[in-house]
Amino acid sequence: MHQSLLYKKLDNKMVACGVCSHFCKIAPGRRGICGVRENQDGKLVVLNYGRIIANHIDPIEKKPLYHFLPGTETYSIAAMGCNFQCLNCQNAEISQLTVNSQQLTITEEMWGDKFTPEQIVKLAIESNCPSISYTYTEPTVFVEFALECMKLAREKDLKNIWVSNGYMSSETLDLVLPYLNAINVDLKSFSGEFYQRVCGAKLQPVLDNLVALKKAGIHLEVTTLIISDQNDSVEELKNLAEFIVKKLGAETPWHVSRFFPYYKMSDVPPTSKEKINEAVKIGKNIGLKFVYGGNL
Repeated sequence: MHQSLLYKKLDNKMVACGVCSHFCKIAPGRRGICGVRENQDGKLVVLNYGRIIANHIDPIEKKPLYHFLPGTETYSIAAMGCNFQCLNCQNAEISQLTVNSQQLTITEEMWGDKFTPEQIVKLAIESNCPSISYTYTEPTVFVEFALECMKLAREKDLKNIWVSNGYMSSETLDLVLPYLNAINVDLKSFSGEFYQRVCGAKLQPVLDNLVALKKAGIHLEVTTLIISDQNDSVEELKNLAEFIVKKLGAETPWHVSRFFPYYKMSDVPPTSKEKINEAVKIGKNIGLKFVYGGNL
């Protein structure tokens, strides 16, 4: 049993999770929105600690990171779960299975294989990877294990990379920052309504964390998946680009990626190549130095 790093005990054995910006209040025997933190008799227990559901060696450009250790490979790991419920999730098989975990029994095998932080770092070194990426699912939901890996990786001169939705709490970010070298954050939209409807979350915490990451000097790249008639208006794309320029800096790379139908948005058509090219043009006209079209 591994307890959560950040939570408070409340009356009647309730707990308040402090790991992400949902700040779930969880009754005994229940789980938070992520589905991987469970209140067991007044203690918040991390169910996915050390359970790796995916581990691969990827080109770093796949994260995508184009301006950090270019041309290298990165040892990539994930644990099950997510604190978002995106209708267009591309990794729903491993990130969204826990969403209905209050009703769904997840078997021991489904959580993934057991690893120690020492094993992860050893595998990265043996694979000749100069970095470890915490990716595929949201690293915030397995921050306890990720943080232990990150500390060991730093000792071995490996770089640490997060691919994140940016919804961690400020307390979690403070814990991670000393060991984090680079991050790609999904800025999914510049609309609070989109975040609530499509992701089950709020926009402002993501914006606040982006600013905090940049201020801390972490290498930052931003990705926006462009979805037809959802977040692709000229006005919204301009607002996104202006935020990046004004708050994060014109040198911050912006990846605008093409959407393909998947999961609960299987009836939405693929984004046109013309729209991606339009987004790239908008970003550059606003003043961004590095704008990349993805999934083309």
